[in-house]
Amino acid sequence: MKLLAFDFGTKKIGVAVGQTITKTAEPLNLIKIKNNMPDWIKIKKLKKEWEPNLIILGLPLNMNNTEQIFTKKTKKFANNLRNILNIPVELHDERLTTIEAKINILNNLEHKNLKKINIDSYSAVLILESWLKNNKNKFKHKNR
Repeated sequence: MKLLAFDFGTKKIGVAVGQTITKTAEPLNLIKIKNNMPDWIKIKKLKKEWEPNLIILGLPLNMNNTEQIFTKKTKKFANNLRNILNIPVELHDERLTTIEAKINILNNLEHKNLKKINIDSYSAVLILESWLKNNKNKFKHKNR
């Protein structure tokens, strides 16, 4: 099963692609937000290119499990994804993924390369890998 993951933001959206067989994900190019609107043309191209069965969208929550102001915007984006792409969307807790992404990048790369790294898409990778880990029993694959 192919999956796309999004880390929704006010200026850009991080994107990752993955699949349930290997339970891995990789970052893709960012999608920019212009005039408070995602680039739906690019998002539709992602659907056509990757043909995902499911979209995983990071859900921002407060540390005490309550919703924050941005949670409502993220849920609206989820509904738009469902309606425009006609693909199921699952929301997944994204707490600390951006911080974890920055720490992992700092630990694994030279400082001069940090500007080239896409933190938001790497956060989408972490969201997707976390979802895969939490749902590992949902998708059992037979050896052929």
